[in-house]
Amino acid sequence: MPSPGTLRDSTQIVLPYDLLDDVREEIEAEFVVSIHENTPETCRIIGSPVEIRKVGDYLARQGISLP
Repeated sequence: MPSPGTLRDSTQIVLPYDLLDDVREEIEAEFVVSIHENTPETCRIIGSPVEIRKVGDYLARQGISLP
């Protein structure tokens, strides 16, 4: 059985808000994900593992590296 951390990593991306500023509208329009405040400085992009993988690929094409 997978660990909770593994499942969480496959269903969310945590990023600083400033990295998301230029692409947030495109992400919300193109992918089936939710964007929520994680801390005052960071947000969480939450979705299915398939959508999170697509968002990660999209962010990489935009020059945004994931932690």
